[in-house]
Amino acid sequence: MENKLKELKTKLQEIYDLEMMRSLLEWDQSTYMPPGGATARGRQMAILTRLRQERLGSPELGKLLDSLQSYGETLDPDSDDARLLVEARKEFERATKVPPDFAARFTEHTVQSYQTWTEARPNNDFESTLPMLEKTLELSREYSNYFPGYDHIADPLLELTDPGMKVDEVLSLFAELRSELVPLVESITAQEEIDDSCVRKHFSEKGQLDFGLQVITDYGYDFERGRQDKTHHPFMTKFSLGDVRITTRVSEDYLVDALFSTLHESGHAMYELGIKPEFEGTPLASGTSAGVHESQSRLWENLVGRSRGFWEHYYPKLQTTFRDQLKDVSLDEFYAAINKVSRSLIRVDADEVTYNLHVMIRFDLEAQLLEGTLELKDLPEAWHAHYESDLGVRAPDDRDGVLQDVHWYTYFIGGLFQGYTLGNIMSSSFYDAALKAHPEITGEIATGNFDTLHTWLRENIYQYGRKFTASELVKRTTGGALSIEPYMQYLKTKYGELYSL
Repeated sequence: MENKLKELKTKLQEIYDLEMMRSLLEWDQSTYMPPGGATARGRQMAILTRLRQERLGSPELGKLLDSLQSYGETLDPDSDDARLLVEARKEFERATKVPPDFAARFTEHTVQSYQTWTEARPNNDFESTLPMLEKTLELSREYSNYFPGYDHIADPLLELTDPGMKVDEVLSLFAELRSELVPLVESITAQEEIDDSCVRKHFSEKGQLDFGLQVITDYGYDFERGRQDKTHHPFMTKFSLGDVRITTRVSEDYLVDALFSTLHESGHAMYELGIKPEFEGTPLASGTSAGVHESQSRLWENLVGRSRGFWEHYYPKLQTTFRDQLKDVSLDEFYAAINKVSRSLIRVDADEVTYNLHVMIRFDLEAQLLEGTLELKDLPEAWHAHYESDLGVRAPDDRDGVLQDVHWYTYFIGGLFQGYTLGNIMSSSFYDAALKAHPEITGEIATGNFDTLHTWLRENIYQYGRKFTASELVKRTTGGALSIEPYMQYLKTKYGELYSL
């Protein structure tokens, strides 16, 4: 059995490496590749995707897993090898249902779709993306139909990113959250608006990037195993547990754009960098769900990076970096500005209180597209209508409307956006658990020391990779099921104080 397990890990390593090679090509496409390379890049990535899918769903792998079935049943169900066998079986069974040709076609299509989006957004040209989106929607439905018996057509897409979650569960959770958020937004926006002009001056790109890199170095992001580059839409990617990279984008007229995207992506990266090295090359060597992944990026971006204690330490350093712009701006003014709540248009720039309303709009729209109750040609106007009804704002164009997010141009329509809100909810639960174990964490943050928090996260979440499910991690760390209560308590306390509610 040990020899067979070793053989399995060798096969899984090859599958893993094919995926990492595809990720490397994808990273290059989003950072340094010239536009003329898109056609060839799509073909190259499609080949790697097909080879991975063929190996993952091969009869040889299936027979090997079958031969290890009885052995796995003798193991402690929470042991690394037992969990590996369970996850490998899941991946194999999914791969046998999705033809390699489909996986390759989808990859090649998304490369072209992404290139179209990079040109269409700055030109406010939604019409040029319609053929690509129509194909993406067709392929998204095709994928779901490889898994008959679903309750909602988006369920198989959610299973890819947030295993165990279904559309009806997400909608129920969102409804509960919306009922709490809407009155909070109304209460806050009824107050005098915070002046955030202090962060909307000219700030040099180099100064912004250098400051952000220093913060995430202090966080614990390991530049011996990572780097940061610029891109159109920030993301984190991994080529191995020793090479986890992040990207950002810079607006020289808005200080917090690059900074908080850097903090956000470093949270994703530290999660991957903290996975047990023994998991390298197996299905366990990744974050367990989109929601848990987002919990880590939002924790470091918001609960830490937008906290008062954090800025008690870092604001003097930021003032030194941008002396002319911030010399007459007090810490109170700056702290209020970076936590300003407003009914805004752009999801990635949204404050903590309204952010989830942006996510819910997207989740509702993609569900309607998949169901066929909304046509793609009507998507821009449906987008505007949702923003007017939910947030009381309307974008002047599609550039800051339906074209603002890259997700539908690089992935399926369905299965990604819910992870952002699930992550926000989980972030408070995990952070509360860390504070209960180590009350000194808040004081340490105010001195620029993040070791205790980072160590707790590594020991309780990061190291396990995909060994435990999201619900298992929540239960192991908090003792209960996922709840919006810690998250809403955090928002009400922080913003109640900030807006004197």
